[in-house]
Amino acid sequence: MPLDLTYTTERFCAEMDAAAYIANFRRADYFMQFCRECGNYGRRHGCPHFDYDPLSVIAPYRKIHIIGVKIVPHDENLPLSEANTLMLPVILGLNDELLALEKSLGGMAFGFAGSCPYCGEAPCARIDGLPCRHPDKVRPSLEAFGFDISKTASDLLGLEIKWSYDGSIPEYLVLVCGVYY
Repeated sequence: MPLDLTYTTERFCAEMDAAAYIANFRRADYFMQFCRECGNYGRRHGCPHFDYDPLSVIAPYRKIHIIGVKIVPHDENLPLSEANTLMLPVILGLNDELLALEKSLGGMAFGFAGSCPYCGEAPCARIDGLPCRHPDKVRPSLEAFGFDISKTASDLLGLEIKWSYDGSIPEYLVLVCGVYY
């Protein structure tokens, strides 16, 4: 029987002073330890370590617009291995929106942690010391700059991030992204 990869989404947004977001939601030392444990660390263009200071990149901006999307699968028993397949259309649509906001607001977009939605299963060019194949589309995630996404989701968007404990996708998935401007 084929898997039911249909879903519904709910959208949540918040605006905040950029300096206040940095002060209240960034714990770079704590979250970088998790990044270092990830197989993508230093191997994807959107992942740390960066050859620049992340704070210096976002310091000039005055505001941040945060977007959260809750993805509720119709099938309550999907294996966790299908999470990326389920999220991909939402990620691609949100990324297009983020890039348009980045351009219109004169800011910097922050996308999603994990595998690149544009390179798919192909290894990232960073592994070979080459530039990103999609620099017009790929942006770091807020996590990659040390931001607490669980706290962002709960405190600013009213969303609790759910985790899988049994190998199945939880009752819903949450994507959090944003644009500094």
